[in-house]
Amino acid sequence: MYICPVEYEIKPHQKLNLGLKEIWLFREMLFFFTWRDIKVKYKQTVLGFLWAIIQPLVLMTIFSLAGSALSIPSENLPHPLFTFSALTLWMIFSTGITNSGNSMLNNANIIRKIYFPRLIIPISSVFTALFDFFMAFLILIGMLIFYHNRISFDWVKFLLLVPVSISITLISTFGIGSLLAALTIKYRDFRYVTPFLVQALMFLTPVIYPISMFHFLGSKYVLACNPMYSAIELFRSTFNGQVLELRLVGISMIFALMFLISGIYYFRKTEAYFADLA
Repeated sequence: MYICPVEYEIKPHQKLNLGLKEIWLFREMLFFFTWRDIKVKYKQTVLGFLWAIIQPLVLMTIFSLAGSALSIPSENLPHPLFTFSALTLWMIFSTGITNSGNSMLNNANIIRKIYFPRLIIPISSVFTALFDFFMAFLILIGMLIFYHNRISFDWVKFLLLVPVSISITLISTFGIGSLLAALTIKYRDFRYVTPFLVQALMFLTPVIYPISMFHFLGSKYVLACNPMYSAIELFRSTFNGQVLELRLVGISMIFALMFLISGIYYFRKTEAYFADLA
C-alpha cells in the first residue's frame, strides 16, 4: 500500500499579517510578559499600584492651574475634569510607546534563545499601560459623579464611545510602538529620540487645550493628523455637550490606521534579524 508523503512548506509571515492565530496559541506567554512588566514596574515601591493614579493626578493639578492662570478654554468643563479625562488616555499612549520602543532590547536574551511571535513583546507593553488606565479610570468615574451638576453627561454615548476611544488609543499606541521597537533594535539612537518625541506630541494633542481655540487656516487639520485627537475628542464628547467635528475625527482615525499598518509592516519586514541585532 503506497502512502503519499505529506509535504510542508515553510513560508515567511505576510508583512501585514498580525498573526492573531499564532498569538492566541502563545497567549500564556503574552499574559506572562504583561504580568511580569506590571510587577517589575511597581516592585519595591511603597505606594505600589497607587503610582498609576498619582502621576495623572499630579499632571492634572499642574495643567489645571496653568489653564486657569492663562485663561485657556475648557469646553464648559471644569479644568480638572477637562485635563484628567485626556490624561487617562494619554498615559496609555505615552507609556505604551516608550515601553514598546525599548521592549525588544530589554528582552534581547529571550529573543535569542526561544521562538515565539515577536509581536507579543510590544503588545504586552501596551497591555501594561492599559492596566494603568483602568486604575486612573476609577478616579475619572468619581470625578464625573462629583461634577455631575456641571456637565452634560450621556450614559448611552459614554458606553458606546469610550470603548471606541480606548480602541483608537490602543491601535495608535501599538502601531507607533511596534514601529519604534523595530527601529530601536536597529538604530539605537531611537532610545533617546522616543522620550523627546512623546513630550513633543503631548503639546500637539488637545490635552490641556481644546482644538477649537485654533483659528489659523488649516491649523485644525494639521492637529487632527494626530491619531490621539479622535480618541480624546470622542472620549470628552460623552460629557462635555460639544458637537464633534466628524471630518477632523475621521482624519485622525485614518492616521491611526496608517500608523498601525506601517508599524506592523516594518516590524514584520525586519523581525527576522532581531536575534542578530539585539
